[in-house]
Amino acid sequence: MAHIEGTHAVNRIFYLAVPQEALLDVALPLADSAQTMHGWNRIIIEKPFGFTSLYSKRVTQSLLSRFEEKQIYRIDHLLGKDLIENLTVLRFSNLVFEPLWSRTYIRSVQVIFSEETAAEIQGRYFGNYGIIRDIVHSHILQTIALFAMEPPVSLDGEDIRDEKVKVLRSIRKVDFEDVVLGQLKDTSGKVDRYTKSMTPTYFAAAMYIDNARWDGVPFLIKTGIGLMKNRAEIRIQFHHVPGNIYRERIGHDTDLDTNELVLRDQPEEAILLKVNNKVPGLGLQLDASELNLLRYGLWRYNVEVPDSYEHLLLDVLDGDNHLFMRSDELAAAWNVLAPVIHEIDQNRVAPELYEAGDKGPINAYYLAAKHGVRWDDDW
Repeated sequence: MAHIEGTHAVNRIFYLAVPQEALLDVALPLADSAQTMHGWNRIIIEKPFGFTSLYSKRVTQSLLSRFEEKQIYRIDHLLGKDLIENLTVLRFSNLVFEPLWSRTYIRSVQVIFSEETAAEIQGRYFGNYGIIRDIVHSHILQTIALFAMEPPVSLDGEDIRDEKVKVLRSIRKVDFEDVVLGQLKDTSGKVDRYTKSMTPTYFAAAMYIDNARWDGVPFLIKTGIGLMKNRAEIRIQFHHVPGNIYRERIGHDTDLDTNELVLRDQPEEAILLKVNNKVPGLGLQLDASELNLLRYGLWRYNVEVPDSYEHLLLDVLDGDNHLFMRSDELAAAWNVLAPVIHEIDQNRVAPELYEAGDKGPINAYYLAAKHGVRWDDDW
């Protein structure tokens, strides 16, 4: 490399797809002996980002002793989906949505990510980390932060990350009574032989953000593997219309008169707006209709959607870091989940077993009802 590069300014990216146990053994020698002296150097680190809060803090301190913060890119491929980018575009570039984005109009928010396949648990990787460290710590909490943040000063990555970390620091300590753990059975009805006896493969929880915009709004999250189908969506449910004069025309289910905005990546990409509409014909009965805001757009542009890794790696090349966790974001996310993980480990909490291809633990439905929310059952 020295012979080819000569004295020219060159840039280097180090992609560390290595286990957490080997991270520092690889990263620190690279920092000492493999960085170019002329040009920029960037290091990409794969999730999950640590085992515990303390372990993660020590790793961060070691990395920052050799690299600058702007060089570190903690990558989560799930954040490279168009769903995530559309989340902020839809909100901040459309007057029709931005004024509604608060406790005044929004009753609840659901963040759902499920995978039909369970192949990922067939190795040491998932057995060591579980669903909380693998999916909730980065993907779910980053989605909530992007959803709930205040408008950033600009689209600069640091401005966006400043707002995300404020949201993460405002998340209330999660009550363990508001947590549901699940574990996938194998075909014999026993705990899957590839997982550790207490490793959750399913997690649901109710979270609250204690700030002026979101006070009292439940954020219900649900994620798991080996479930009925692949699903990734954000579901925003608005308050009922006060004094709705059409209430008796909608039927007995009062939730039918609730407007919803659904941002979906799987099973098929869509932005759905659920509105109440008159049923055609004689009489005056109302029904809920879904407007797909992406249907026309997909036909119009006819472009190939890049893989999420393509998206994020291009961001690294461009130096765009808004979809990558900064060190203070990482610490704030651990502060949210560390008490939950400690409770699970300390008390050896047994997850509720569920069948492959099912909807997951039944207790998740009791959890939603407790907070006045109903999970959407369109699995």
